Amino acid sequence: MPADTTYLELSEDSGSAHKFYEVTVDGTDLTVRYGRIGDHGQVKQSSYTTTDKAQAEAAKKIGEKVRKGYAPAVPGGRQKRSVSRRQIVSTRSTATTRAPMLWRYKSGSPAFGIFVDDDVCMVGNESGLITTLSHGAEVLQQFRLPDGVKCLVADDDWIYAGCDDGNVYDLSGKVPRLAYTIAPEIDIYWLDIHDGVLGVSDSGGGIAAIDHEDEFLWRRQGRGVSAWMVRCDTESVHHGHSNGVTSYDWRTGREQWNSGTGGPVLFGWQEGDSLYAGTARRQVVELGKNGSARQRYDCDASVFSCAASRDGRYVFAGDSSSSIYCFDQTGTRLWKLSTGCGSAYSMQYHDEKLYIVTTDGSLACIDASEAAIRSAVAGTIPQPVDVKAPPRMPAVAPSTTVEVVHDVADGVVVECVEEGGRLRIRVVSSGYHSDWQVQFPKGIRERGSRYVVTGIRESARGGFYRAYGEVRRLL
Repeated sequence: MPADTTYLELSEDSGSAHKFYEVTVDGTDLTVRYGRIGDHGQVKQSSYTTTDKAQAEAAKKIGEKVRKGYAPAVPGGRQKRSVSRRQIVSTRSTATTRAPMLWRYKSGSPAFGIFVDDDVCMVGNESGLITTLSHGAEVLQQFRLPDGVKCLVADDDWIYAGCDDGNVYDLSGKVPRLAYTIAPEIDIYWLDIHDGVLGVSDSGGGIAAIDHEDEFLWRRQGRGVSAWMVRCDTESVHHGHSNGVTSYDWRTGREQWNSGTGGPVLFGWQEGDSLYAGTARRQVVELGKNGSARQRYDCDASVFSCAASRDGRYVFAGDSSSSIYCFDQTGTRLWKLSTGCGSAYSMQYHDEKLYIVTTDGSLACIDASEAAIRSAVAGTIPQPVDVKAPPRMPAVAPSTTVEVVHDVADGVVVECVEEGGRLRIRVVSSGYHSDWQVQFPKGIRERGSRYVVTGIRESARGGFYRAYGEVRRLL
């Protein structure tokens, strides 16, 4: 008997939905494919003991979608909706001295995403490739996501990638797992996350907070018409937009304060009790987290990225003309140097080094120590190492395949249950709150299945757990 496929779409002219759902029954195998129209989407496969059971489950899934407004359609009949990407042509830096670059890795396409900690450096580019390197410039790992990487953000021990397909992937394990699915009508510009609460700024100037189960805590039309900055902390979601910076209570979305920046905000950073907004008016504007004006740092072109040292002693900026800057706390410019590899879309300072990702797709490590800068200004710069990935290194793609185990070993057992039409995860192992939800990958949830995870941790705010490490299905 040939495979039986049902293809459905939900698309509204207003833009509030634009997604598909496809169910295929082939004997006892059931395959579900879903996502944004025009994308390949996520694939989930299940097997049943009989064909009748597979068909019954398929009918149930189709019925659920039809009741939500999905309707039969022809694949390819509707086109994929466009996403907004920065279209920037870098110009030559006016700086006369090149930055003391130690090494550079060319990722292959323009890159926005950067993450740096004590152990690794990561870059994510517009083709969906994420590369992890050591500080010694060795390529360690690569992931291949379905669409362009908007940003890389860290939340305690979890690392997430936000992509142009509207999905946010957890990169903390060996395989990327779907963690959040943003509403299709939101054209993401930037993401940040704190304790499982995701902040999303969008092309229309909007701002939203989304909880650990993919549900809106709140959503607001911001005070601007576009928004490239969102930064989250324990109390607030800080939103940088075309008219300045606005701060909202993370729980309720209540506006706490609004501060003008003298120009559209193109990038944002936070460090301690300060916010730093890079603007189109050639400045980095420092604000206190109560909205107070603190300092301004003057550049020579529009600021596309900024960062600061943890103690606030140094403030860095990257402009649209392939230059990078360093200022002291008083706003005094200490130096301006040429990147040598395009304009810095994002940057991060760590251990006297400035890491930038650029318009030509490079992740570059620049020695920002006082001695190295003095040498560069005097005309002595190192020859940078050109880093290459091993020729046969696999780029691991997101997957819904889960390893099967028959014993718990030293892990924690959780179970997938259906509540109110949604699949939730609860802890089965003793010693935990059995009524608390568990933040757990979306694409691998199956009603009635039990899983073994490396561990779970209570959220800092309490009330739910977060699974971490590897996930295996328990049989």
